[in-house]
Amino acid sequence: MRRILIWVTGFVLLNLGLGLAAYLSGVQSTAAHWSTASRVPLGIAPDPRTERQAIIQVYAARAFSWRGYFGVHSWISIKPPEAEHFTTYEVTGWRVRRGGKAVSASRRPPDSRWFGAEPRLIAEFRGREAATAIPRLLEAINQYHHDDKYTVWPGPNSNTFIAHLGRVAPELRLDLPPTAVGKDFLEAGLWAKAPSGTGYQLSFRGLLGILVAWEEGLEVNLLGLTYGIDLNDFSLKLPMVGRVGFSPDRSPEA
Repeated sequence: MRRILIWVTGFVLLNLGLGLAAYLSGVQSTAAHWSTASRVPLGIAPDPRTERQAIIQVYAARAFSWRGYFGVHSWISIKPPEAEHFTTYEVTGWRVRRGGKAVSASRRPPDSRWFGAEPRLIAEFRGREAATAIPRLLEAINQYHHDDKYTVWPGPNSNTFIAHLGRVAPELRLDLPPTAVGKDFLEAGLWAKAPSGTGYQLSFRGLLGILVAWEEGLEVNLLGLTYGIDLNDFSLKLPMVGRVGFSPDRSPEA
């Protein structure tokens, strides 16, 4: 047992070192202070004034400051049919620290930078089926169990929130990046559907677990860090680095 523990610890530390080196060499850093960091949109999201159908989009961007070395911040933006603006829902820790609720709703553009970090669209759903899913998502947002809690590691955090919504709306087929630390922190119990709704996962407090799903592939969670393989796009999933592989549909995160 002791040898297994030493081997697992060494393996995790080795991957963290490799991941940090890859991240430092391949990921753009953010501004030194949050007040000067860019929040401008990148033009990924459609213009709601011309796109009248229902739209659901999920984005992720590297977290601000030192947290960005380890993981991403994720959020969901929803536009009902004929609505003239998106509403962006996300979880932030500073609201909880000030005695407020973790979940916030705002009209910030879905594709705006997260304090300098460039967002990546990881799921999108449009049309009549998206309109059908919106009431379920809004109810799940209102009933989020961790609305008074926030913990960077291992959760609950912004990625815990988005994973919860993915289980409510499996039409999104949400495949959160391996850098979404907190996605495996379950709302209750040890067993749940995968965030994509295409499989299942077993997780102990977001610290230790396994996930098997058609969309995500095979993922192993060790101390909140994700290691995995996705045969859909022939990619590896590594802590800090993210998804590494070659696919005509997706580019590696780093």
